[in-house]
Amino acid sequence: QVHLEESGGGLVQAGDSQLLSCAVSGRTWGSFCMGWFRQAPGKEREFVAAINWRGGNTDYEDTLKGRFTISKDNAKNVVYLQMNNLKPEDTAVYYCGAVEGLPGTIRTWTLYDYWGRGTQVTVSS
Repeated sequence: QVHLEESGGGLVQAGDSQLLSCAVSGRTWGSFCMGWFRQAPGKEREFVAAINWRGGNTDYEDTLKGRFTISKDNAKNVVYLQMNNLKPEDTAVYYCGAVEGLPGTIRTWTLYDYWGRGTQVTVSS
């Protein structure tokens, strides 16, 4: 079993930066892909970024590349999402997910095995 807990959300202004963290506990020695997804009201959950826990390779949603950066600290069992130059359309609940046993990075949220409760990010204009 893997437990995920997001933190770092809140209210920011357009143009600001924000760092989200996802603390990973439980069976952390597995072969995981860690992903960040977001869901705005009335919209589908969408892929933001993913990182392979062991290899470190990363993947980003194309329109977010350059503004968002995913990283990990294996020693602390934390995955981060650094978000820069935030825009009102980035407003959403951000979720951390983990999927085990699949190679590389995974963009499809339905394949993920574990989820955190999410953290709200609100960007005011």
